Amino acid sequence: MGVPRLTPPSSSTRGHGLDPERLIAAVEAAVTYYRDQLAHADGPRAYLVGRGLGALVEREWPWRIGYAPPGWSSLTRHLHAVGFTDGELLGAGLATGTRAGRLVDVFRDRIVFPVRDPAGHAVAFLGRARPGAGDGVPKYINSPETALYDKGRLLFGVAEQQERLDARWTPVLVEGPADVLAVWLSYSRSGRPGAVALAPCGTMLTDHQAGMLQELPGASQGIVAAFDADPAGREAVDRAWQLLRQPRAPGPLLVAEFGAGADPADLLQAPNGRAQLRTALQRRARPMLDAVVEHRFARLIERHPRLLEDIDGRCAAVRALVPLLYEATSPDEAVRVGRRIVTLTRAGIDTVAIVALMHLDDALDDPHPPLAATAKPGKA
Repeated sequence: MGVPRLTPPSSSTRGHGLDPERLIAAVEAAVTYYRDQLAHADGPRAYLVGRGLGALVEREWPWRIGYAPPGWSSLTRHLHAVGFTDGELLGAGLATGTRAGRLVDVFRDRIVFPVRDPAGHAVAFLGRARPGAGDGVPKYINSPETALYDKGRLLFGVAEQQERLDARWTPVLVEGPADVLAVWLSYSRSGRPGAVALAPCGTMLTDHQAGMLQELPGASQGIVAAFDADPAGREAVDRAWQLLRQPRAPGPLLVAEFGAGADPADLLQAPNGRAQLRTALQRRARPMLDAVVEHRFARLIERHPRLLEDIDGRCAAVRALVPLLYEATSPDEAVRVGRRIVTLTRAGIDTVAIVALMHLDDALDDPHPPLAATAKPGKA
């Protein structure tokens, strides 16, 4: 028999009209099934151990990491046998249909991380490809959206870490589930308050998720972004800055930075990795706007390597960076950003001051200016 061709998920409204309790029960049954499969999956278990997550292989709660076995319909057959219907499996985002009319599992040969709603119900999964799966296989896939699951309105790790969140631990925004677990483990033996990591569910940070972060009890102490040290990670930091600073950040916005190609999960494996990760997230985190300025400057130089070779180029660089000065959250930060622009562009302080005034003049003359352009330093 040939490999069936898969159709895309039916729609973002799958599961509407079905009993939500049955859909939740189906997802929870899948969590248990996947968890049981992990006990016999040597490769995925070895991968988790190698990533420093071995404690979560044996310890079931609160994360309940599992493994979706290979085969087109392993989960589907199991859930049929315990009484769930085709409609319920489709509605819960656990199976999808083929053009031939068969149901096949959404997750196959993947380590799976349950995604929970704020009440603690498992409503979806993030699936990580088995190590060695090949270049053509997506590293992560996400459950389709259902009546239970809107990926732009949930953050991975909230329900499992509610006690830490209620205790006003500092929220840290990370890229994916392995990073969330690495940060969680780095504080598992610490009796003192620390950082608690959360991740978008396979998507870029959304306005709603940014609002969730801003409303956390610990956000008044600051929100830290901790992404990979690569272009995608830098873009994620820039997006986090734009979303989290509006309408006004509840506390300092910070960034934790790692070596090239590294992330929190990588640091966990280093000698004394847990302590290093705690230090990176709390003691060495620096203002996020500083990183945003440097990212914009780096992109300029990548596009125009000789930009700073003459005065016209340096002035152009100043003009590109000065709008960020008006995104500062305090007069002191505005001064620091201005000095950083001077250092990066090798322009004089007077040049930066003149360009800043010209930018403000242009903004005041614009009948429909963007919010950031009209804000004075310290009022953004």
